Amino acid sequence: MIRGLYTAAAGMVTQQRRHDTATQNIANLNTTGYKQVDSVNHAFPDVLISAMINGNTAPVGRLNTGVFAEQSISQYLQGDLRESGKSMDFALSTDLQVADPVTGQNIAFDGSGKYVSADGEVIYRPQAFFTVQDAEGNNLFTRNGSFTVNAATGEVLSSGGFKVLDSTGKPLVLTGNQDTLKVDGQGNVLNPETGLPTGTKIGVSVVTKPQELVRDGKGVFHADDIAAADIRYSNATDNLQVRQGYLEGSNVDPTQVTVDLNAAYRAYEANQKIVQYYDSSLQKAVTEVGRV
Repeated sequence: MIRGLYTAAAGMVTQQRRHDTATQNIANLNTTGYKQVDSVNHAFPDVLISAMINGNTAPVGRLNTGVFAEQSISQYLQGDLRESGKSMDFALSTDLQVADPVTGQNIAFDGSGKYVSADGEVIYRPQAFFTVQDAEGNNLFTRNGSFTVNAATGEVLSSGGFKVLDSTGKPLVLTGNQDTLKVDGQGNVLNPETGLPTGTKIGVSVVTKPQELVRDGKGVFHADDIAAADIRYSNATDNLQVRQGYLEGSNVDPTQVTVDLNAAYRAYEANQKIVQYYDSSLQKAVTEVGRV
């Protein structure tokens, strides 16, 4: 009986976390560059049950001991691009490809950006991000291209106040009137008079293991556990484009997250009723059966 109480309680905790994840997605429907988060649930290891019959054990079956919310996975699907008309607004339009190590053909990723090869290897679609730097000098990654310029230093800053880096890993510094700023599709800053590249380029990083990125509450991702070899700056062969005067919207699917929200609420209620049932049964066992 107590085991069933623990199982239902674990279900309540799991559904609460699932509900919180859906709520977070709904709250960020209009957040620039936000990537939807999906909660992944897993069962605790099954327990083998055996019965003692005449001194011998006979297998009865398996017993599941509950479920838990193991992790939250970001979905890096391309969000809709919204035209803002501002020269310091940028969006990334990407469709990065990876060749199958066996066939050499471009991999057809599923809707979540994942591919499972014939030998069971899981491959994720690489993702591109604007590269920013915090006050401690750590490189961070974001899809929010709403930038501003520090009037005193000319440094480009992200909406979170981080320094935007160029393609050499140094803070991006602009000179002249930012209203006349022109950037081509590769992120190269152009001379407003000649239209030729000035040698300065917005730092766009390609992360080959985006599933290992960790987000924080400031709209950026950390790559603390990703090897340096799995992060590089973009080049002309990458199928990506920097769109000036645009911002990337959230990729949250409002219909799906609403369904997830309601499903989590109903499942939480079901587990709650099971807890109440066990509580009532234990109360009777103590106050009534024990008295007999």
